[in-house]
Amino acid sequence: MNNQTPMISAALLAVLIPAAAFANFSVGDTVSTEPAEIRSQLEAEGYTVLEIEVEDGEIEVEYEMDGQEFELTLAADTGQILEIEAEEDEDDD
Repeated sequence: MNNQTPMISAALLAVLIPAAAFANFSVGDTVSTEPAEIRSQLEAEGYTVLEIEVEDGEIEVEYEMDGQEFELTLAADTGQILEIEAEEDEDDD
């Protein structure tokens, strides 16, 4: 009998758990271009908004959930999500 099931399950969890943080928003989706509405949309999904910055035709939104920080980049004119990325832990302890 093959005993690789626990290893496969662990690998799937390692992939699916970070993806769950992005489950409500995907690249190509459209959200508001108004900072107050962006904040409301993210907070309604359970995120905590840390910062919203508008510059160079883009809106950058830093937010977190369960201690993991993310950055969302939107087109300032359309609200289309251009990029979603998890922030790297910068602690070098």
